[in-house]
Amino acid sequence: MTQQTTLRIAFWLVLVAFLAWDYQHSAPVDLRYEAPLIAAGSGQASQGGHCSMPD
Repeated sequence: MTQQTTLRIAFWLVLVAFLAWDYQHSAPVDLRYEAPLIAAGSGQASQGGHCSMPD
């Protein structure tokens, strides 16, 4: 294998490992607390998004 192929395989392995780790250690997303997509950009104040969700 060439060095470029080895680096490409290493990149994808590290990326997949990071995504698996992140999925295991992240809290699940509750989509009911997200602002509705239809209100995006309408000027209406939403109740809050993920950054203002209560703990």
